[in-house]
Amino acid sequence: MGKTIAVVNQKGGVGKTTTAVNLSASLALANRRILLIDIDPQANATSGVGYEPREITNSIYHVLIGESTPEETFLDTDIKNLQLLPSDINLVGAEIELVERYEREKVLKKTIKSLKDSYDYIIIDCPPSLGLLTLNSLTAADSVIIPVQCEYYSLVGLGQLMATITRVKQGLNPQLDIEGVLVTMYDSRLNLSRQVVDEIKLHFENKVFNTFISRNVRLSEAPSFGKPIILYDAASTGAKNYLHLAEEIIQKEQK
Repeated sequence: MGKTIAVVNQKGGVGKTTTAVNLSASLALANRRILLIDIDPQANATSGVGYEPREITNSIYHVLIGESTPEETFLDTDIKNLQLLPSDINLVGAEIELVERYEREKVLKKTIKSLKDSYDYIIIDCPPSLGLLTLNSLTAADSVIIPVQCEYYSLVGLGQLMATITRVKQGLNPQLDIEGVLVTMYDSRLNLSRQVVDEIKLHFENKVFNTFISRNVRLSEAPSFGKPIILYDAASTGAKNYLHLAEEIIQKEQK
């Protein structure tokens, strides 16, 4: 049975979607079967693997409200072993429409339950908020990856996120684990980066990934071309970082 990992942080601009897209691509290149679920109404993960969200006619929104099945919604990508369950602008209304649903926090979990045997990893790109869509993602996930940017402001709000994760564990998903805290936009030349890493390690100890995602121009450029970094510039620092992260996650599973 595959593992479901939610990439979550309610703060925007910390590398959440970049991580969801590029970790998915890197795991797929490691010959793992991957489903990337874009449950963010901004649909950046959808565009990040080459699709125009405005042209999507069937999305995770239609699956959540029962108008479509996942099998009718999957999209293939340019990377073998990587499929997408896309988002579109309609997802903005999903939180309102789900409010009245029975067990509204478990809609996504029920949706992907039958899919877990078909994939090695299901990666969920969550919205930059702690609303009902993120709550659904945490309830459906086996573990979470928390990207944290190397700035002090990025540490603000982590307490609220951890409190939400704790509440989900207590009431909705007792098995939910922290896969790891991922340091993003790291610059070894800056004292600030090193200080933030020390602070993160102080709070999360062995939950911090050994892999850091460095600041990298090519990594920033790749989304505008609708490509994961491994297709845009496989020799870049960003590509190497995400390949190392995928390897670290796979090795953790094998222990």
